[in-house]
Amino acid sequence: MADEEFLAKLPPQELIFKLPPSFDDVEQERRHRKERLTAALRIFGKLGFEEGVAGHITARDPELPDHFWVNPFGMSFKHIRVSDLILVDHEGKVVEGRYPVNEAAFAIHSQVHRARPDVVAAAHSHSVHGRAICALGATLEPITQDVCAFYEDHALFDDYTGVVTDLEEGRRIAATLGSHKAVILRNHGLLTVGDTVDAAAWWFITMERSCQVQLLAKAAGRVVHISQENAKLTHEQIGNDLVGWINYQPLHDQIVREQPDLFE
Repeated sequence: MADEEFLAKLPPQELIFKLPPSFDDVEQERRHRKERLTAALRIFGKLGFEEGVAGHITARDPELPDHFWVNPFGMSFKHIRVSDLILVDHEGKVVEGRYPVNEAAFAIHSQVHRARPDVVAAAHSHSVHGRAICALGATLEPITQDVCAFYEDHALFDDYTGVVTDLEEGRRIAATLGSHKAVILRNHGLLTVGDTVDAAAWWFITMERSCQVQLLAKAAGRVVHISQENAKLTHEQIGNDLVGWINYQPLHDQIVREQPDLFE
């Protein structure tokens, strides 16, 4: 479903219904993206998506499109504040902030952002069920309504050569991602993208849960697949970034109310 069709079906304007904000001022937009990025990192921490120093979420700077904001290397997702975020340029140099950048974050995210100018944010982590699916070299099957958001809209990077520190490896990951919203990195983890931080974060969260459901269902017995026709229809209904943004809002509201120090 196109964004225009979705918007046409929304409640009347007198009812309260959140939609992504628009900005006339670049500083306000930058602050907004940094706040959403910090909140997403806190949510990932709360959901147990961090593993040591692995994992990163990036947000493209609204003024400098070849720069992105990212969590600092070695800092817990659960502790990150807006003031802790670092700005990294196209060469991997930290041009704003007090902390170093994760080398793998730059190698992967710089190439994804370069290949996909439509992408504002990208999320990658070594979540438990995502890694289990990755270890199987499997992709997601259309066995639930939720997973149809990824139907014919994710790919498998069917290779593993160690920790990603080479830009060429990042380019190959970006090429495999193509125009999709997500890529499964074999023996590694999940990567999702979106036109907002909220959408990218939501796709990661629901993809991780879809991995969990698939593992549970297939361990229990024979799964029943949704037909190709209905899987495609469901993808059209729930697979666009606006729907991803809307689905994410309750999680964002929860973390803001629970942990307001993230805005510092």
